[in-house]
Amino acid sequence: MATLTSVSLPSGAVKRIEPQSGIMAEIKNFWRAFLAQAFNPYRPELHYMRGPGPAWHAKYGNSAAFRLKTDLD
Repeated sequence: MATLTSVSLPSGAVKRIEPQSGIMAEIKNFWRAFLAQAFNPYRPELHYMRGPGPAWHAKYGNSAAFRLKTDLD
């Protein structure tokens, strides 16, 4: 059977992180959020499907009767 023991550290040994307040904290949070958005490498518009891909063309070919219309008359 295992015995569990608990050891408390003196209050000086435990570093407490208190939330910052005031104008400097707001400025810091703004710039952190701004830089995270400005330099985010994910651009979903580059990944949207814009029509039939190579698998569709391989399966149905260019002469499929239900092919999407590409010219706007």
